[in-house]
Amino acid sequence: MANLQMTGILEKMTGKDKDYRYMATSDLLNELNKEGFKADTDLEIKLSNIVLQQLDDVAGDVSGLAVKCLAPLVKKVSEARVVEMTNKLCEKLLHGKDQHRDIASIALKTIASEVTAISLAQSILVTLSPQLIKGITSPGMSTEIKCECLDILCDVLHKFGNLMANDHELLLNALLSQLNSNQATVRKRTVSCIASLASSLSDDLLGKVTVEVVRKLRTKGAKPEMIRTNIQMIGALSRAVGYRFGPHLGDTVPVLINYCTSASENDEELREYGLQALESFLLRCPRDIYSYCDEILHLALEYLSYDPNFTDNMEEDTDDESHEEEEEDESENEYTDDEDVSWKVRRAAAKCLAALIVSRPEVLAKLYEEACPKLIDRFKEREENVKMDVFNTFIELLRQTGNVTKGKIDMNESRQVSVLLCMENLPYIKFIYSNLSCPRWLLKQEVPKIVKSINRQLREKSIKTKVGAFSVLRELVVVLPDCLSEQIGSLIPGIEKALNDKSSTSNLKIEALTFTRLVLASHSPPVFHPYIKALSSPVLSAVGERYYKVTAEALRVCGELVRVVRPDIQGFGFDFKPYVRPIYNAIMSRLTNQDQDQEVKECAISCMGLVISTFGDNLKTELPVCLPVLVDRMGNEITRLTAVKAFAVIATSPLRIDLSCVLENVIAELTAFLRKANRALRQATLGTLNSLIVAYGDQIGSSAYEVIIVELSTLISDSDLHMAALALELCCTLMTDRKSSPNVGLAVRNKVLPQALTLIKSPLLQGQALLALRNFFAALVYSANTSFDTLLDSLLSSAKPAPQSGGVAKKALHSIAQCVAVLCLAAGDLKCSSTVDMLTEILKDDSSTNSAKQHLALLCLGEIGRRKDLSLHANIETIIIESFQSPFEEIKSAASYALGNIAVSNLSKYLPFILDQIDNQQKKQYLLLHSLKEVIVRQSVDKAEFQDSIVEKILKLLFNHCESDEEGVRNVVAECLGKIALVEPAKLVPALKVRTTSPAAFTRATVVIAVKYSIVERPEKIDEIIYPEISSFLMLIKDHDRHVRRAAILALSTFAHNKPNLIKGLLPELLPLLYDQTIVKVIENLFFFELMMSFMRCLSKYSGNSGLLLELFNLSCLL
Repeated sequence: MANLQMTGILEKMTGKDKDYRYMATSDLLNELNKEGFKADTDLEIKLSNIVLQQLDDVAGDVSGLAVKCLAPLVKKVSEARVVEMTNKLCEKLLHGKDQHRDIASIALKTIASEVTAISLAQSILVTLSPQLIKGITSPGMSTEIKCECLDILCDVLHKFGNLMANDHELLLNALLSQLNSNQATVRKRTVSCIASLASSLSDDLLGKVTVEVVRKLRTKGAKPEMIRTNIQMIGALSRAVGYRFGPHLGDTVPVLINYCTSASENDEELREYGLQALESFLLRCPRDIYSYCDEILHLALEYLSYDPNFTDNMEEDTDDESHEEEEEDESENEYTDDEDVSWKVRRAAAKCLAALIVSRPEVLAKLYEEACPKLIDRFKEREENVKMDVFNTFIELLRQTGNVTKGKIDMNESRQVSVLLCMENLPYIKFIYSNLSCPRWLLKQEVPKIVKSINRQLREKSIKTKVGAFSVLRELVVVLPDCLSEQIGSLIPGIEKALNDKSSTSNLKIEALTFTRLVLASHSPPVFHPYIKALSSPVLSAVGERYYKVTAEALRVCGELVRVVRPDIQGFGFDFKPYVRPIYNAIMSRLTNQDQDQEVKECAISCMGLVISTFGDNLKTELPVCLPVLVDRMGNEITRLTAVKAFAVIATSPLRIDLSCVLENVIAELTAFLRKANRALRQATLGTLNSLIVAYGDQIGSSAYEVIIVELSTLISDSDLHMAALALELCCTLMTDRKSSPNVGLAVRNKVLPQALTLIKSPLLQGQALLALRNFFAALVYSANTSFDTLLDSLLSSAKPAPQSGGVAKKALHSIAQCVAVLCLAAGDLKCSSTVDMLTEILKDDSSTNSAKQHLALLCLGEIGRRKDLSLHANIETIIIESFQSPFEEIKSAASYALGNIAVSNLSKYLPFILDQIDNQQKKQYLLLHSLKEVIVRQSVDKAEFQDSIVEKILKLLFNHCESDEEGVRNVVAECLGKIALVEPAKLVPALKVRTTSPAAFTRATVVIAVKYSIVERPEKIDEIIYPEISSFLMLIKDHDRHVRRAAILALSTFAHNKPNLIKGLLPELLPLLYDQTIVKVIENLFFFELMMSFMRCLSKYSGNSGLLLELFNLSCLL
């Protein structure tokens, strides 16, 4: 039946009526697109012949449908049919009628794009490639045929270039010959073809084509159009092969620079192509182009202002009257020349400079000295498209400044810089100054010039120019907050004009509002007070705009404006009252409007929350109107989350806003939200309830508290620890409220306490959730609703393993111990003392069945001792150290932990005891060192310092154990040394450096590992002290001992993860040494492979030298 239907379609396709042929071809296309379509051999032949026949149909719409039929047909017929169709189409292309050539070309491109099978592609290429080469190189072929063949070959090479490796040289020779063609269209398509071929060429053939092109460029007397083509060819090759073009830059860059500088005055295209090629080199070969960056910079800056047909004789403009500025604008726009294409050179120069900025962040200081003034001057560019590129280039400069200096020391005041210059004897300070802070300081010096030049652009008539100017200002404020304090007054007219002018577009208003919001948020409020009247009027008008994005951004600006108008409750020095009702009315009109975009609704709700929390004492008559509206928005699923957050802002207001008219409804709504599935809503609800109870607890009934507690109990579990922490914090707030009734305490005991005791046994418990749980148990004792003894028994009982389970997790025991400690401290000295006595009694019981209790008792003593001095309990240290004799490893570890922690609260008594025991108890040495480590770690976390005499004793002991035969002892010693270095870096770093030359290999390895432990992610005092000495430790990577080399590599990995800027300058020396380590053993190679991948991840966002990253990548591939 299907074959009969297909036969009917094929008969109609050959009919005389054009409409019949069109409908039949459409039916065939539908049939071919069906998944179940299959054709036998005879039908395949008929289909392929009829479709090829239809390609020549006199009706264009019929031949167009026939081309569409080829796409599914290629996938439904055999390989032989596809090859046959390809041959016939090639014949039509090369020898057919002129009117059929275009459709044959499109058909061949369609077949090439639809072929996916490798075997079919190879079969097609066997016949297609020679035919295309013939069409390109045969002398008798017309230009049109050559262009069509080149177009098809470009598509084929792009998709199947790797499959044509045997023909690469033949293809390359054929294409290179066409670069000399007299026809510009042929040369242009040839450039595209060679670029497509280059990505799959071998290095030898790539070198061949580069050498040939450079040879042609060096040939004297070459035609200008040929020179331009060859320069385009070099740029296209670079874009196609990327870093592989690096080795050829030595031959090409000088030639390009020479042509750019020596080209005739009217040859703008040559300069444009040369600059485009240099831009490609900068982006794709950043390592190899480094030596030419200075020349390229000077060239780009020279041609950034290249405008031979126009001379700007105007002096530096001043703040003239507006009519004079308009006349000036008109005089600038008088010159027009349709044949003037010098703007292309300036645009290419701007893009080349942008590429240099992006690829070479390490030369930012030089760019600020040489390029920044030139870019600012070129803001006056007369060609609008070029001006946008100048703006974008300057924005890239700002972004790179922000990226390089993000999170670093901000030395943007000349006084600070002068202080640094007086301290040049400190290498680390010099490092920070030269690499991080200098660009920000240099940018700060240019701010007045930037603003002056931007103000000129804001007075221009062009909307596009104004949008670009605001984009520059926006990025400037992001990179340098508080940099416009002295220039705000000069920018206000530009903002007003952008928002008030009837010709302003939505994009311009959005850019102006975005900049206004950022500048309000990043500057001190008093800076804006003289201009509030001028600024508030256009912003409030923008709130009423029809376009929702403008309205939403205007509402966000209003939020910042509210903070600026009244930065504190007292409001001294500025009368904010005249602005309260205009702001309120503008926002209220949007808040009550239901028929608007969701983004506007959310912004209106957030802004109204800020208005009420800031101006509530001046809106007492309006509160009964707007507060119910906010409550109503809580009932809408789309806006409820934003409304909840708005009430959180209102609740935390120091004005203590009167919420009596809506408080009961708000609490009821929020309590119901705790049952919702939306996690973000529940999270916001918990925070808002907490704020409301803290501020308005005396107005909320205890019955509401009880309902809240019932809902909270379902949120306390380890499935969502963040939610559990918020729930527990709210429970603490409820219990500590002075209005809490006994029923609230009973509800907590019955509903929340069982959940808390279950949560405490979770091995996942940590961080904020654990802190909230500790506060919860303390609050239970403080509330006097639960007895201490009952709570203590509950906690200790929770450590007992259930009959079905294998026991309580070790981490859970630590959590229980912490809660026991805070419970004891909250209960008072008497209860705490009795608990310590009870725990020591457990330790005196030697029975083997008592091991679980002893384990918990030791952990509890450690946690209590860390928080409270236990020296009044005689011989407690002796009792703990006796547990070192236990046959159970977990008890010995817990005893070590406990001894170290009780020493924290009384170093003068217990630290000498630990040091004495380490010297005299060889068998207990490892455990005692762990105790010492606990003391040191706690001191480093608490930023506490040791006495000098104590430090000397500890160091002497630790250095004596550096050569221990036990690796575990050496590791503990290294960690102790590293953590002491965080507390006393000035003493430790020199002492560690001295031992890098020790004859004992274990000592050298230990001090390097100690450095590893001293490097943490957060900034520390040790950073500036260790920076000049890093090489002393890391160069041990070439030590003859394997343990030392491994220690150095581990330290290097830690630096790369946490402080990459400290080692960036050493990478050229370290990387070759690191490469040498990859040839040791297969097992070690795996370790190095993992390290190299780690290096790439960590350094990619910090290293200015992309070539080093490339070396790392190559090494990982070799491994």
